[in-house]
Amino acid sequence: HYGTVMKLAQFGIVPANKYAEQLKRSDYGKYDLIIGMDDANVRNIIRITGGDAQNKVRKLLSFAGSERSISDPWYTGDFDTTYSDIKEGCDGLMSYLGL
Repeated sequence: HYGTVMKLAQFGIVPANKYAEQLKRSDYGKYDLIIGMDDANVRNIIRITGGDAQNKVRKLLSFAGSERSISDPWYTGDFDTTYSDIKEGCDGLMSYLGL
């Protein structure tokens, strides 16, 4: 999305050569954490992976001490808030990981 590219450019982040993969049931066994942006993401992750017996599925902002969802600019048009939310969650995740 052009709004995302523009917001990332403000911080010197180049999104080239980045891609997403569709989550598969087998991914649950491969990863220590599976992170969603909002409640719908988390529900879908748990549905696709067949549950969350090992408590691997988390919302990104939970690492920042919040259970709220990342604001989705597709609906809000507010890329500033989305960037702030994601940065806050990533900072918390890095702290959680000891980095």
